[in-house]
Amino acid sequence: MSSANFVGAWKLVSYELRGSDGSVQRPLGMHPAGRLMYDAAGRMMGQCVDPDRANFAHNNHNRGSLDEIKAAFIGCIAYYGSYVVDETQGTVTHKVQGSLFPNWTGTDQVRRFRFEGHRLILSTPPIKTAGREIVGTLVWEREA
Repeated sequence: MSSANFVGAWKLVSYELRGSDGSVQRPLGMHPAGRLMYDAAGRMMGQCVDPDRANFAHNNHNRGSLDEIKAAFIGCIAYYGSYVVDETQGTVTHKVQGSLFPNWTGTDQVRRFRFEGHRLILSTPPIKTAGREIVGTLVWEREA
């Protein structure tokens, strides 16, 4: 498996958070939308959204209410940067240069990966939250 296997455009199939207590959450709804792109020069970008986010009452993104802005932010994940594949560890590291979530800018987001046919499955390391661990898993399908 080489980084060449990553190159191309990927469409989001599913996104879920599984808790160590057996719980399953789908933070972007049952049918999230998204695109992930990797190029041969080592650059990447990804966006995921809840397609059922409500529109703002006003048609200007700068004039949303606090509740509208909060819901739009919570229903979207977006960042770009470079990437490095570690075949031995089975990880891909997204070196974030810019993100909707400012705390990720300048960080390394490490994901375990595996390929199943035309699908790429990315999983987060376990994340401790509220006294339990969760693992986020995103399933991507290669676009033709």
